[in-house]
Amino acid sequence: MAGLAHTAAAAAEHLPETRFSRAVDRRLDRLGAWASWLWLVLLALIAGSVILRYVFGEGRVELEELQWHVYALGFLIALSLGVVGDDHVRVDVLHERMPLRWRAWVEIYGTLLLLLPFVVLVVRYSVPFVYASWAVGEVSQAPGGLPYRWLMKAMLPLGFALLGVAALARLTRATCLLFGWPGRADDGAPPG
Repeated sequence: MAGLAHTAAAAAEHLPETRFSRAVDRRLDRLGAWASWLWLVLLALIAGSVILRYVFGEGRVELEELQWHVYALGFLIALSLGVVGDDHVRVDVLHERMPLRWRAWVEIYGTLLLLLPFVVLVVRYSVPFVYASWAVGEVSQAPGGLPYRWLMKAMLPLGFALLGVAALARLTRATCLLFGWPGRADDGAPPG
């Protein structure tokens, strides 16, 4: 019984889920579970590169570049997961002590005035950046470097688009709490 009371109290301190936020959060969680393997791949690449360099005396530029690319991809995916899990860094040190309704207002203003405009700017200016790279068939300037540089650059607008979708899902949770729109994910659902 104490466990149920604790769960209910914890749920009361979080923003309610909406259908949109639940769908987005689940998909991003699945993507995050897949992307968590990137860190193991990165570890293997780093270890392989170190072994090649210090044991066999052979440095491989493509392995070093691949490390950067895997790290960047993992980081870009993790940005959206930070928003989904509400694990992102907050400037406001008082946030945790605020009542839930105040936190919802901070969430709305922060998302609308800071996060979403930044996402739009990054996507807006990174798409031509990717297109220019694709149009010239950009490759690494390093001898033995990786081809298809545009493919990695394309992860920038994709990662920030995911961040934007996660921010919109979070925004619907805050508006649901404050204004009742959109409705909670469990409204109209049979009790389960």
